[in-house]
Amino acid sequence: MEKSWSDIGLVDSLKDPPLREITVQGKPVALSYKDGQFGAILGVCTHVGGPLGKGKLEGDYIVCPWHYWQFHRTTGSAQPGYEDKVSQYELKIENNHLFINTVPITKGHKSVHPPHLLARDVKREEGPIRVVGISTTIMDSKNPRYSTSDKLLEVAINHAKNELGAQTMFIRLNDLKFRACEGFYSKSAFACTWPCSITQMDETDQLTQVYEALIHWADVVIVATPIRWGAASSLYHKMIERMNCVQNQITINNKVLIQNKVASFIITGGQDNVQDVAGHMLGFFSEIGFVFPPFPFIAHTRGWDAEDMENNIAYVAESDDLKNGAKDLVRRSIDMAKIVLQQHLSQEEIVKAGRKAQHLTINEEL
Repeated sequence: MEKSWSDIGLVDSLKDPPLREITVQGKPVALSYKDGQFGAILGVCTHVGGPLGKGKLEGDYIVCPWHYWQFHRTTGSAQPGYEDKVSQYELKIENNHLFINTVPITKGHKSVHPPHLLARDVKREEGPIRVVGISTTIMDSKNPRYSTSDKLLEVAINHAKNELGAQTMFIRLNDLKFRACEGFYSKSAFACTWPCSITQMDETDQLTQVYEALIHWADVVIVATPIRWGAASSLYHKMIERMNCVQNQITINNKVLIQNKVASFIITGGQDNVQDVAGHMLGFFSEIGFVFPPFPFIAHTRGWDAEDMENNIAYVAESDDLKNGAKDLVRRSIDMAKIVLQQHLSQEEIVKAGRKAQHLTINEEL
């Protein structure tokens, strides 16, 4: 194959930083320097196209800044045990200038990796309405305490199962071990993937149960939270930050994962701020595709000066009004789910003013 050399620049000017991204005939190339030797490989990660030249060097491997896949800085081969490879470029030095052969001397290879189970098509199977309750209260699992939000959620889920003929599931986030969102979206919209990048990389991450329930299983989702310093619980926020991968699919791929699903909420606290907490929850769940029943939340507080929490617990535990409110909330939610499932209120294309991302194209020649 005929070689085509291009002058990159003075050798000394290219040694520091030890890794950089350059452009060769319109293609990004990861140029590195270590132990007196330059290396050049195609700067597009085989995973989802991360910019290798903007990553970091660890030994002789370039670490992709998006999801930490690694490729040898001179050969382009992935770490031992992985078959992926990116193209390698030949370099030479003449008159203290570094030249690159613009025609790669090796071809890249992208292995076919089995898709994650969550990546399957979203399809509702036949059967009764399915209701999942998600409790976001935090407590010491070895020394559990009474949780007003958790108990009212139990009332709602039990009523759905025993009186309304629904299939039910109860998830306590406090029982799951899952990592916080690590901000892949902040690197690039396309670095935030579905399924979640953390879920794909870490088999021990248990938020998979929540994704499975919300995306593939449930028709109705009821989320219960205590009020903590005027907001929903920190565990609730930890969960919804990991939902960015769901919303992001709408923005970059016009792919709506959540359709024809209903969300409602149970909010309790010793002090006020119900409406603000409810507003944030309604805003978030609407943004990822949920619809709501009439009067989509129930709540309880005893006011700003209610520091006698033992009395607050007793009030909730003994209140028929709150229990009946929880039962009617799940009834309204199930009624709404039946309506949307009959009418198929989904849209094939979602137009969101002010939210547009260009589609990612990974160079076919790795």
